[in-house]
Amino acid sequence: MKPKHLTTIAFFCLLIALSMAQTTTGQDGSSSYRLSGPYTHGNLTVFLVHGQDLTNKPFLTLQEALAQKKVKVFETKDVNSLAIQNLSNEDVYVQSGDIVRGGDQDRMISVDFIVPPRSGRMPIGAFCVESGRWSKRGNEENASFSSSENMVATKDLKLAAKKEQSQQAVWENVKVAQGKLAANVTAARPALMGTSSMELSVENAKVKESTEAYIKELSGILQGKSDVIGYVFAINGNVNSADVYASRALFAKLWPKLLKASAVEALAELNKDVEAKPVVSETVHTFLAESEKARGEARQVTPRVKVVTKEDDKNILFETQDRAANDVPVHRNYIRKQ
Repeated sequence: MKPKHLTTIAFFCLLIALSMAQTTTGQDGSSSYRLSGPYTHGNLTVFLVHGQDLTNKPFLTLQEALAQKKVKVFETKDVNSLAIQNLSNEDVYVQSGDIVRGGDQDRMISVDFIVPPRSGRMPIGAFCVESGRWSKRGNEENASFSSSENMVATKDLKLAAKKEQSQQAVWENVKVAQGKLAANVTAARPALMGTSSMELSVENAKVKESTEAYIKELSGILQGKSDVIGYVFAINGNVNSADVYASRALFAKLWPKLLKASAVEALAELNKDVEAKPVVSETVHTFLAESEKARGEARQVTPRVKVVTKEDDKNILFETQDRAANDVPVHRNYIRKQ
């Protein structure tokens, strides 16, 4: 066989391999991920997603990097833009929905982001999740942000930021979430209705006490499972969202933060008068597969990061790709819109 023919064959083999690596849909139209579960507490049901690592690249999470003082997040006096600087020799992964505490007001990061080593200051999109403050709070620094221990809860808040990209919609959905929490945690109602901060609402002692049962029951479900790369959760018997990552290591580091956000959302949506119907794995497979079928639209976030969005009437999928690693999908966020 002539060399040019070998080159052509090799090229098409590469295309096929890349195509297989980027899809999770089986030949029968169902998701090819392997699921385990359900694991249920109250009105929150979790399925674990099993799969192979797509990368062995280590990432620091934003929470880790801030705690270790390896990254700085700066106030810019612009509600919808912050600055971030990586001081370390490691890649830092920042997830849309990460809340940073401090500055002139608490913010949520609006887009998935990879901050390369020794990055210098880089702009990063954000939304305010605290409409009532524009000044220093207590002993916190108002020129920078001190921690990122929480993610925004509720899919409506995520959609307001990631799909609508609307600050007004974010504020409205923070207020809705606070109202639902206040209705279900009556002891926390005065505090919740007295603040505009989503961060302070999640950190309220009575809210934390009410979510602790969810976290205690479900936090250990990863133990003994070496190939878990994500999870799907349902609330009140309805599939809500899924997060799947390029490696078990990255998911395992984010799991406590993800579970806490899911528990807060479950608490907000709790209806003690209605018994949640069971969720079966076939429903979850269908949700994942249907989310992947729509045509994707790509957006370049930075030279390093591309986000592909797939949307139909019922679902939306945001896939964050690492351009420095052959567009490996670092994070897939699936959301059931209705």
